[in-house]
Amino acid sequence: MIRPRIIPSLLLRDKGLVKGINFSDYKYVGDPINAVRIFSKMEVDELIFLDIFATNENRTVSLELTQNIADECFMPFGVGGGIKNIEQIEKLLKCGAEKVIINTYAYDNPDFVTEASKIFGSQAIMISVDVKKEKGKYVVCTNSGQKDKKTDLLEYLKLLESKGAGEILLNSIERDGTLSGFDIELNSIASESLDIPLVCCGGAWSLSHIEEIIINTQVSAVAAGSMFVFQGSRNGVLINYPREEKLNDMFERIRKSR
Repeated sequence: MIRPRIIPSLLLRDKGLVKGINFSDYKYVGDPINAVRIFSKMEVDELIFLDIFATNENRTVSLELTQNIADECFMPFGVGGGIKNIEQIEKLLKCGAEKVIINTYAYDNPDFVTEASKIFGSQAIMISVDVKKEKGKYVVCTNSGQKDKKTDLLEYLKLLESKGAGEILLNSIERDGTLSGFDIELNSIASESLDIPLVCCGGAWSLSHIEEIIINTQVSAVAAGSMFVFQGSRNGVLINYPREEKLNDMFERIRKSR
């Protein structure tokens, strides 16, 4: 079994870390550079940084912050927020990001995914897809979940794959920040429809949630925010990550279940 990656997904507003529920009610939770230093010591698999306000504020994720992250980060990381052109991608990759993450602009301009993948390689292009369930059907949303496109999820995922996306980050709006576990149905049908890696996000609060999603779907990686920045019944801010022995035990249980 190829071990799925366990990825802290950190949300940015300008140069601060924020966290919300259902893509709203965001609150400041700390300094991203301090979080990077702590996660580096914990030897996490990978990091994701998303400036979720960039598109709606007509700007791009900070190059300065991306460079500062790269200076402190000892693991691969991806960064996204407001990306709309090749020059922006080039600058972010030169700062040290392993991949860029594109959401709204990929929906509005699918051929841009092809162009970017041809120039930088598909491994450097991750497409973030925000999803909610409407009348029993999963549909795509853009602009940080604010615009409901009513586009069928599976059709859109196959389009992205055909355009050259290297990886999909699938975000459940309804599970975001709820600590209620991943949407098994959503990630099962999505991962089965794709030949490229799928990273699931939205709802994780425990290793049991991660174990459940890996056992029941074909996801390639698991991303979480609240789980890795909060702890305790009052959700106090505390950067954390499972110890290697706990992860090894979990993956051994998963291996035996298959």
